[in-house]
Amino acid sequence: MRFPRPVALPALLATVVFAQEDLSDQVFRATVNVVVAPVTVTDRDGQYVHGLQPQQFRLYDNDKPQDIKVDVSFLPISLVVAVQADRVVEEVLPKVRKIAPLLQGLVVGEGGEVAIVAFDHRIRTMQDFTADGDKITEALNQIRPGSSSSRMIDATNSAIRILSRRPGNRRRVVLLISETRDKASESKSRETMTYAQLQNVLIYTVNINRLVTLFTATPEPPRPDPLPPGARPLPAGVPPTPEAVRQTTGYGQSADFIPLFIEIFRQAKAIFVSNPAEVFTRFTGGREYPFTTQKDLEEAIRKILLS
Repeated sequence: MRFPRPVALPALLATVVFAQEDLSDQVFRATVNVVVAPVTVTDRDGQYVHGLQPQQFRLYDNDKPQDIKVDVSFLPISLVVAVQADRVVEEVLPKVRKIAPLLQGLVVGEGGEVAIVAFDHRIRTMQDFTADGDKITEALNQIRPGSSSSRMIDATNSAIRILSRRPGNRRRVVLLISETRDKASESKSRETMTYAQLQNVLIYTVNINRLVTLFTATPEPPRPDPLPPGARPLPAGVPPTPEAVRQTTGYGQSADFIPLFIEIFRQAKAIFVSNPAEVFTRFTGGREYPFTTQKDLEEAIRKILLS
């Protein structure tokens, strides 16, 4: 908006409030010359389809066909790899550390750059953007499991903010390696998705299987018995030793199937409720990939970076 003369901030705010009160029934329209429409095309087997031409697509805005222009020039990639690093992924992190050569060959080798972010209840930038493969390897090796929280949405928001500072002539991508659930974020998935769209950021997710982390995670140490052995009633003739208390009352038993039942319920519920990973990928043009084995992870990264 251009003003014919300088306008003081208080006067400008007063004008806006006046217009909002008196013209509340009016509709304001603005013209947008260019709209970015990310498109991913796959065949029935899930493989990417290459070589498609603009005339093979139809793009509509308010039921009106629009002109499609494709920039075929090469755009170097700026990639932020955001890795979940809480307690439950301790057994998964060694697999993640092995992806450094893939990142170096598929991203850095084409004039790209990589940044590494790790998150649990904290969000840590392990390595700012670099094309040095040794620094990427070192950053991944420094990721250690932390607390029991996982701020996935906040970490994605932080990765988008890092990418927003990169030049506009680069392809901005977030690669999120984590479970599909969020445990402690302050941000909302819808707000983060909108932020990604405004910054022209593609989000791809490699989803860690929750049942794998459930069975491989190091269990938390059991809480100590708050009562001394002699304070618990025992059958007649049983000595009040800690072992006798454990066998008789069941206190301190390690076989606990409640977390498994809770996890199965959460997965069943997720069938009907969109998770953050699904929201991010669907509305930014990215895609979700499963991650159970090392091969799954490496194949997913190849598909993402070669798409």
